[in-house]
Amino acid sequence: MTEPTMRERMQNGDLYIADDPELGEALLHAQDLTDAYNSTSARRPDERRRILEELLGRIGDGVDIRPPFRVDYGRYISIGARTFANYGLIALDVAPITIGEDCQIGTNVQLLTPTHPIEPGPRRDKWEAAKPITIGDNVWLGSGVIVLPGVTIGDDTVVGAGSVVTRDLPEGVVAVGNPARVVRTIE
Repeated sequence: MTEPTMRERMQNGDLYIADDPELGEALLHAQDLTDAYNSTSARRPDERRRILEELLGRIGDGVDIRPPFRVDYGRYISIGARTFANYGLIALDVAPITIGEDCQIGTNVQLLTPTHPIEPGPRRDKWEAAKPITIGDNVWLGSGVIVLPGVTIGDDTVVGAGSVVTRDLPEGVVAVGNPARVVRTIE
Protein backbone atom coordinates (compact mmCIF):
# COMPACT_ATOMS: atom_id res chain seq x y z
CA MET A 1 0.00 0.00 0.00
CA THR A 2 1.33 3.45 -0.90
CA GLU A 3 1.80 6.19 1.64
CA PRO A 4 -0.95 8.87 1.40
CA THR A 5 0.03 12.19 -0.14
CA MET A 6 0.07 15.32 2.00
CA ARG A 7 -3.14 16.45 0.24
CA GLU A 8 -4.83 13.15 1.11
CA ARG A 9 -3.62 13.42 4.72
CA MET A 10 -4.95 16.99 4.87
CA GLN A 11 -8.34 16.00 3.47
CA ASN A 12 -8.59 13.09 5.93
CA GLY A 13 -7.98 15.40 8.89
CA ASP A 14 -4.62 13.77 9.63
CA LEU A 15 -1.39 15.55 10.40
CA TYR A 16 0.32 16.73 7.22
CA ILE A 17 3.09 19.08 6.08
CA ALA A 18 1.71 22.16 4.31
CA ASP A 19 5.05 22.84 2.60
CA ASP A 20 4.27 20.30 -0.14
CA PRO A 21 4.57 21.06 -3.88
CA GLU A 22 1.01 19.90 -4.72
CA LEU A 23 -0.51 21.89 -1.87
CA GLY A 24 1.72 24.85 -2.66
CA GLU A 25 0.47 24.96 -6.24
CA ALA A 26 -3.17 24.78 -5.10
CA LEU A 27 -2.52 27.58 -2.62
CA LEU A 28 -0.94 29.77 -5.31
CA HIS A 29 -3.89 29.12 -7.65
CA ALA A 30 -6.32 30.23 -4.92
CA GLN A 31 -4.21 33.32 -4.20
CA ASP A 32 -4.28 34.24 -7.89
CA LEU A 33 -8.06 33.91 -7.96
CA THR A 34 -8.61 35.89 -4.75
CA ASP A 35 -6.27 38.60 -6.03
CA ALA A 36 -8.32 38.76 -9.23
CA TYR A 37 -11.58 38.80 -7.28
CA ASN A 38 -10.38 41.48 -4.90
CA SER A 39 -9.26 43.73 -7.76
CA THR A 40 -12.38 43.30 -9.92
CA SER A 41 -14.73 46.28 -9.86
CA ALA A 42 -18.12 45.95 -8.17
CA ARG A 43 -19.44 47.25 -11.50
CA ARG A 44 -18.51 43.85 -13.00
CA PRO A 45 -20.68 41.45 -10.96
CA ASP A 46 -20.68 38.76 -13.66
CA GLU A 47 -16.86 38.63 -13.64
CA ARG A 48 -16.80 38.47 -9.84
CA ARG A 49 -19.32 35.63 -9.90
CA ARG A 50 -17.25 33.74 -12.51
CA ILE A 51 -14.14 34.01 -10.33
CA LEU A 52 -16.00 32.80 -7.25
CA GLU A 53 -17.41 29.85 -9.19
CA GLU A 54 -13.87 28.87 -10.20
CA LEU A 55 -12.47 29.44 -6.71
CA LEU A 56 -15.08 27.91 -4.41
CA GLY A 57 -16.33 24.35 -4.12
CA ARG A 58 -19.98 25.47 -4.24
CA ILE A 59 -21.68 28.86 -4.31
CA GLY A 60 -25.43 29.42 -4.21
CA ASP A 61 -27.44 32.03 -6.10
CA GLY A 62 -27.32 35.60 -4.85
CA VAL A 63 -24.15 35.24 -2.76
CA ASP A 64 -22.40 38.58 -2.18
CA ILE A 65 -18.85 38.69 -0.80
CA ARG A 66 -17.28 42.12 -0.49
CA PRO A 67 -13.52 42.26 -1.00
CA PRO A 68 -11.03 41.82 0.40
CA PHE A 69 -11.64 38.09 0.68
CA ARG A 70 -8.95 35.52 1.53
CA VAL A 71 -8.90 31.72 1.51
CA ASP A 72 -6.31 28.95 1.65
CA TYR A 73 -7.64 26.75 -1.16
CA GLY A 74 -11.21 27.89 -1.83
CA ARG A 75 -12.31 24.54 -3.23
CA TYR A 76 -13.22 23.30 0.26
CA ILE A 77 -15.72 26.14 0.85
CA SER A 78 -19.44 25.81 0.24
CA ILE A 79 -21.71 28.88 0.55
CA GLY A 80 -25.51 28.70 0.42
CA ALA A 81 -27.83 30.98 -1.52
CA ARG A 82 -28.35 34.62 -0.56
CA THR A 83 -25.49 34.73 1.94
CA PHE A 84 -23.76 38.07 2.41
CA ALA A 85 -20.19 38.54 3.66
CA ASN A 86 -19.00 42.05 4.35
CA TYR A 87 -15.43 43.33 3.89
CA GLY A 88 -12.50 41.28 5.14
CA LEU A 89 -13.73 37.67 5.33
CA ILE A 90 -10.88 35.21 5.92
CA ALA A 91 -11.88 31.57 5.40
CA LEU A 92 -8.91 29.23 5.91
CA ASP A 93 -10.28 26.08 4.32
CA VAL A 94 -7.68 23.43 5.06
CA ALA A 95 -10.74 21.38 6.14
CA PRO A 96 -14.23 21.98 4.68
CA ILE A 97 -16.08 25.18 5.55
CA THR A 98 -19.84 24.96 4.99
CA ILE A 99 -21.88 28.15 5.23
CA GLY A 100 -25.66 27.84 4.97
CA GLU A 101 -28.23 29.92 3.15
CA ASP A 102 -29.29 33.47 4.09
CA CYS A 103 -26.32 34.08 6.41
CA GLN A 104 -25.02 37.52 7.32
CA ILE A 105 -21.27 37.76 7.95
CA GLY A 106 -19.92 41.02 9.35
CA THR A 107 -16.63 42.72 8.60
CA ASN A 108 -13.32 41.03 9.41
CA VAL A 109 -14.77 37.63 10.32
CA GLN A 110 -12.30 34.72 10.48
CA LEU A 111 -13.27 31.09 9.86
CA LEU A 112 -10.20 29.09 10.87
CA THR A 113 -9.97 25.32 10.29
CA PRO A 114 -6.18 24.77 10.77
CA THR A 115 -4.77 23.36 14.00
CA HIS A 116 -1.22 22.68 15.15
CA PRO A 117 0.19 20.13 17.59
CA ILE A 118 0.58 21.18 21.20
CA GLU A 119 3.80 19.15 21.44
CA PRO A 120 6.81 21.30 20.47
CA GLY A 121 8.61 18.70 18.32
CA PRO A 122 5.90 18.05 15.72
CA ARG A 123 5.04 21.77 15.69
CA ARG A 124 8.71 22.64 15.05
CA ASP A 125 8.72 20.05 12.25
CA LYS A 126 5.80 21.98 10.65
CA TRP A 127 3.08 19.32 11.08
CA GLU A 128 -0.48 20.61 11.13
CA ALA A 129 -4.04 19.34 10.76
CA ALA A 130 -7.53 20.82 10.47
CA LYS A 131 -11.13 20.36 11.59
CA PRO A 132 -14.20 21.43 9.55
CA ILE A 133 -16.46 24.38 10.33
CA THR A 134 -20.21 24.24 9.68
CA ILE A 135 -22.45 27.30 9.84
CA GLY A 136 -26.20 26.68 9.56
CA ASP A 137 -28.85 28.64 7.67
CA ASN A 138 -29.77 32.22 8.62
CA VAL A 139 -26.80 32.67 10.97
CA TRP A 140 -25.53 36.17 11.72
CA LEU A 141 -21.85 36.51 12.62
CA GLY A 142 -21.14 40.01 13.90
CA SER A 143 -18.03 41.94 12.89
CA GLY A 144 -14.76 40.52 14.13
CA VAL A 145 -16.12 37.08 15.06
CA ILE A 146 -13.55 34.28 15.05
CA VAL A 147 -14.76 30.71 14.57
CA LEU A 148 -12.21 28.08 15.59
CA PRO A 149 -11.57 24.60 14.11
CA GLY A 150 -14.24 21.93 14.47
CA VAL A 151 -17.11 24.28 15.39
CA THR A 152 -20.71 23.91 14.24
CA ILE A 153 -23.14 26.83 14.60
CA GLY A 154 -26.84 25.95 14.43
CA ASP A 155 -29.51 27.56 12.24
CA ASP A 156 -30.86 31.01 13.18
CA THR A 157 -28.07 31.72 15.71
CA VAL A 158 -26.56 35.16 16.24
CA VAL A 159 -22.93 35.56 17.37
CA GLY A 160 -22.10 39.00 18.77
CA ALA A 161 -19.32 41.18 17.40
CA GLY A 162 -15.82 40.28 18.54
CA SER A 163 -16.81 36.88 19.91
CA VAL A 164 -14.50 33.86 19.70
CA VAL A 165 -16.45 30.66 19.04
CA THR A 166 -14.47 27.79 20.57
CA ARG A 167 -17.22 25.15 20.71
CA ASP A 168 -20.50 24.25 19.00
CA LEU A 169 -23.48 26.58 19.36
CA PRO A 170 -27.06 25.27 19.14
CA GLU A 171 -29.67 26.68 16.81
CA GLY A 172 -31.73 29.73 17.72
CA VAL A 173 -29.52 31.39 20.33
CA VAL A 174 -27.53 34.57 20.85
CA ALA A 175 -23.92 33.97 21.91
CA VAL A 176 -21.30 36.56 22.88
CA GLY A 177 -17.85 36.83 24.41
CA ASN A 178 -14.49 35.10 24.48
CA PRO A 179 -15.13 32.25 24.58
CA ALA A 180 -18.61 32.74 23.13
CA ARG A 181 -21.36 31.76 25.56
CA VAL A 182 -25.10 31.53 25.00
CA VAL A 183 -26.83 34.51 26.66
CA ARG A 184 -30.37 33.97 25.41
CA THR A 185 -32.65 31.85 23.27
CA ILE A 186 -34.33 33.40 20.25
CA GLU A 187 -38.08 32.85 20.36
